[in-house]
Amino acid sequence: MERIGNISKFKKKELDLSLNKQYMIALKDEEFNKLINKLNCSEEILMKYTSKLENTVSELNNCKNCKGLNYCKNKVKGFINYPLVQGEGLIFSYVACKYEKEFNNIKNTITYFETPKFLREARLKDIYLDDKTRINVIKYIKRFIDSYKKGEKIKGLYLYGSFGSGKSYIINALINELGKSGVNCVSVYFPTMLKVLKDGFGTNFEGKMQEIMNADILLIDDIGAENNTAWSRDEVLGTILQHRMDNDLSTFFTSNFSIEQLEDHLKTTNKSIDNIKARRIIERIKYLTNSMELVSENLRDK
Repeated sequence: MERIGNISKFKKKELDLSLNKQYMIALKDEEFNKLINKLNCSEEILMKYTSKLENTVSELNNCKNCKGLNYCKNKVKGFINYPLVQGEGLIFSYVACKYEKEFNNIKNTITYFETPKFLREARLKDIYLDDKTRINVIKYIKRFIDSYKKGEKIKGLYLYGSFGSGKSYIINALINELGKSGVNCVSVYFPTMLKVLKDGFGTNFEGKMQEIMNADILLIDDIGAENNTAWSRDEVLGTILQHRMDNDLSTFFTSNFSIEQLEDHLKTTNKSIDNIKARRIIERIKYLTNSMELVSENLRDK
């Protein structure tokens, strides 16, 4: 009968041969070689971690042509499981990719109120450019960013047009770009924000209003989609816009309504029609922005 010790030695030798074979195959890959050369570690140790090292190489390859967090193919979104030498072995920890680092930097300078995730991650380089109807809008956005970074101010935009044309994506991409530069920005989805403010009345209402009013750059997204009331128009929107107008703070809007259609929407509440108060809001919007129309194919159906 063969001794147990001999069986264990045989299995160990078999395992070593298998690891060696896997390691030798991995060495044929140029990216694998680049990775292990950075580690300054013995082959005996590296061989034990061949499989994990190959996974790291695979994740690094995923990152090469990645366009952003929405496209991440790695096991943990925005991170690479990267090796570090520790004593007689390797430890693997999750290291943030450039997009994750950028996103974390943005989080420190941008506040989102009820803004969907895909808009929080909007980027200028991902804007759909094949539609020629967008060219003037995109040119304006780029001119605004360049001017703002130089300390020169031009008006924000009242961007209106067809449903799903990318209005919100374009303006949020601008906000995220300037947020990377340390500019304090706030993006609010207006219909839901009103509900949040109303629910927080008497608790954190004033704090949220101050944050919205005082942002360097503010986006009021989808204005006109809210249920218009005297309170939302006069106490919330009117107060925000007056403060921003008085302090020359850059403001953007998106809407499915033209300025004229928005005025019709704002003058009517469930209790009354007030042309004067609606006109006051419109005049503030006109003071703060230039109006541009974006009529495009519905990108949400793509």
